Amino acid sequence: MLPLLRYTLDLFLSETAAPAGPASGSATRVAAPYQPGDLLQNTLLPAAFNHPQANRTVRLGDAHIAYAFARARRRTIGFVVGPEGLVVRAPRWTPMGEVDAALQEKSAWILRKLQEMQERARRQGEARIEWRDGARLPFLGRVLELRLDAAHTVARSGAKLQLCPQSDADQLHLAVAASARPEQLRDAVQAWLMRQARAHFVLRLNHFAPQLQVQWSRLRLSNAATRWGSASADGTIRLNWRLVHFGTAVVDYVVVHELSHLRVMDHSPRFWNTVASVLPEYAAVRAELKDGAVPRW
Repeated sequence: MLPLLRYTLDLFLSETAAPAGPASGSATRVAAPYQPGDLLQNTLLPAAFNHPQANRTVRLGDAHIAYAFARARRRTIGFVVGPEGLVVRAPRWTPMGEVDAALQEKSAWILRKLQEMQERARRQGEARIEWRDGARLPFLGRVLELRLDAAHTVARSGAKLQLCPQSDADQLHLAVAASARPEQLRDAVQAWLMRQARAHFVLRLNHFAPQLQVQWSRLRLSNAATRWGSASADGTIRLNWRLVHFGTAVVDYVVVHELSHLRVMDHSPRFWNTVASVLPEYAAVRAELKDGAVPRW
């Protein structure tokens, strides 16, 4: 039986991890152990550049970065920039001087990624949904406007989509009373979206699988915070239901990405050629997935 290998498509894609390699050059500033009081004195430090588990600080250019540092069983120094900030991992034997030099060498990349994460967080904050009658949210390239159905005329299904092609938004009528709490409305919308996501994902999996000459065995919906999808060698595909907040082209890209892993279980040139065989313009769609702001729930 094949080993249960699984490959994932991260929410922030592979560009959030810097190419690992030996450090070169010398540091102009030496990283120092992190002290909580440093942040109070440092007006140059944007909030997004302060990792909540920070234990060291470093100055890169004009910015002070509080980052999480850890020793790990690895051969090279690694950098990951995520929603919480910068994480640095180094082999147990690597002197801190080499870590400091590597930080300076990768400073342009680190600062660019931290700024991108900060901007992404800002856009996601603006996209926060206020759960009420008339609230709007993106759905497969269109906009849904929520309408509460106090009379429960859609009680049998719980929700009913009304297409409004002459308007800038379709309407989703929900069997929710006007007095319902925001979390009740949120849960009703999520249940409907997850049903739509599963049905749409199955259609697209069945559409692309024959083209890629693969066979998927099972679909599972994911609610992961940092991954859009994953594929296992046993044919299990996991897709994040929140993909329905994007257009259909983005959904197709993630579906093809995961199905392609059933042929090539890595991200080698052969894998990307497999993706391109059915989606030649995948790079532009991939960028849309990376840069798009998902509504905050």
